[in-house]
Amino acid sequence: MQRTGLSVLGVLLFVLFAFLQYHLWFESDGIRDMVILKQTLLQQTIENDKLKKRNEALLFQIERLQHSQDAAESRARNELGMIKKDETFYQIVKGKAE
Repeated sequence: MQRTGLSVLGVLLFVLFAFLQYHLWFESDGIRDMVILKQTLLQQTIENDKLKKRNEALLFQIERLQHSQDAAESRARNELGMIKKDETFYQIVKGKAE
């Protein structure tokens, strides 16, 4: 009689253990979701670092343009094609090699 009671208890404990393991590994908020969230967090952290570096470079350019007349002039010349008064602009266009 005692042996049957222990067997039933053992089976019940095994079923309870299997049930809890299933919830731990496969249900929402389980280990599988945690692994997926960690991967997503890593990808987002990498993206944030890239954007942070880009923002720092842009802030540096803004600071330089605000405080350096030469930087503003250089940018206007290179990007907008502006020239000073009484300057002559020459543009050399390379043709096809014959």
